[in-house]
Amino acid sequence: MTTREPYSYVVLRYVHDILTGEFVNVGLIVVVPGRPLILTKARKTFGRIKNIFPDLDSEAYKGAIEAIERGMKGVERSLNSEGLFKGEKTAGDYARIALPLDDSSLQWSPVGAGLTSDPQKTFDQLYHRFITRYDRPSQRRRSDEDVWRPVEAKLKEQGVNISLETKRIHGSTDTVDFRHAWKNGRWHVYEPLSFDLAEADTIKDKARRWLGHLSAVKAGATEDVQVHFLVGRPQSSSLVPAYNNALDILRQIPFDNRVFEEDQIDEFVHEIEDEVRHHQGRVQ
Repeated sequence: MTTREPYSYVVLRYVHDILTGEFVNVGLIVVVPGRPLILTKARKTFGRIKNIFPDLDSEAYKGAIEAIERGMKGVERSLNSEGLFKGEKTAGDYARIALPLDDSSLQWSPVGAGLTSDPQKTFDQLYHRFITRYDRPSQRRRSDEDVWRPVEAKLKEQGVNISLETKRIHGSTDTVDFRHAWKNGRWHVYEPLSFDLAEADTIKDKARRWLGHLSAVKAGATEDVQVHFLVGRPQSSSLVPAYNNALDILRQIPFDNRVFEEDQIDEFVHEIEDEVRHHQGRVQ
């Protein structure tokens, strides 16, 4: 006969609004005092939470979770060295050692209990039930090259004979490489940028990096360059404001530059085609 042992557990909640009490479960502690054994896990990713609460402070959340994990590691070390289970404490007691009760956004649930013959299996079942049950499979995010691939197909379809190369633009203190470029009196450089990312801050940061990088290269640059960006949209409608902000950031780049969105790909390709046809007509 399989021996079943008593266990207790508490769930860690992220309370987004203390006044309304809205929360999402983000962590779990299970204690089996007879072993003794303590099992813990907290959600480090926050994509699902961000979908529910778009104004989530991502950095504050990550910092709070890291503090909880440090607290639980301290509890586990104390367990190993001092035998904390001698007092028959519950999961709630150990949880409050890691995170004392206060009015912060991370709160512990009431204590639950049961019997188990396999603590790890029970822990995994509880974690799925309380934490990951409603998670959706992660969406595949498109890369920069995914954004560029339809351009290559359309150029081929239109019979545009153009050989694009990598071009390095030099400034006095910095350089930048473009993956698709050709010269027609001046350099035309084309850069696909996927903003199909998971977080608003990540989208804006990507645009800021390009602004900062090209601003540095502009100082001292001697070649005549026109920059074309083709940008991919995020899948989540909640990220559209950040995406629009990123477009505005790109338009501030101090080179002659144009920004095309994916639904303007025909216009983008036609501009390349017109430039190539014009060049070919001049050299014939």
